[in-house]
Amino acid sequence: MDNIKISELYDLNHTAAKEYLSRFTYPWEALKGISSFIIELGATLSPDEYDNPSENVWVHKTAKVFSTAYLGSPCIIGAGTEVRHGAFIRGSALVGENCVVGNSVELKNVILFDNVQTPHYNYVGDSILGYKSHMGAGSITSNVKSDKTNVVIKSGDEKIETGIKKIGAMLGDFVEVGCNSVLNPGTVIGRNSNIYPTSCVRGVIPSDSIYKTGGVIVHKD
Repeated sequence: MDNIKISELYDLNHTAAKEYLSRFTYPWEALKGISSFIIELGATLSPDEYDNPSENVWVHKTAKVFSTAYLGSPCIIGAGTEVRHGAFIRGSALVGENCVVGNSVELKNVILFDNVQTPHYNYVGDSILGYKSHMGAGSITSNVKSDKTNVVIKSGDEKIETGIKKIGAMLGDFVEVGCNSVLNPGTVIGRNSNIYPTSCVRGVIPSDSIYKTGGVIVHKD
């Protein structure tokens, strides 16, 4: 499953988590340590560039955070990012530069690379979203299986036992997720792929693909 390694999904030059993520082979392996990493990174940030409105919360001075947004600890909000009305950042969220966290969006235990958009009614939990990926309105990551067993990453007949109960979705760089789609636990979407609106997605979607209605996957020309 080389196609779902961090090195294949992401350009690490577009995240402050470059050094952290480079320690791992697969992206979900990084989920457990996100909170500690954010606290360590936050302590190194310059007070000339970042405000520290509460304990273990850092907001770049060029970011725009609306008064009704909630920033839970720990989190880092990068330069030029906009956190809009009613956004709920529960904590353990590293939000990159020039991102959009929109109205009624909830983030929890996530890494958002630079230029990621989660603009309307999204739940993103225990997930990593690559550079310039975009969640359409109402699309969500489901991070716990209905039977509460550990998440298994599946690609055809291949399976990886993660030993982890909570894994949302791993979106490669430039992924587009259509409105009102559900990404089931352990979904991995390769770089430059598109998900049709209202899709129910599970397993591994190859890079440069289109996931169509009914689960049909075609390669982009």
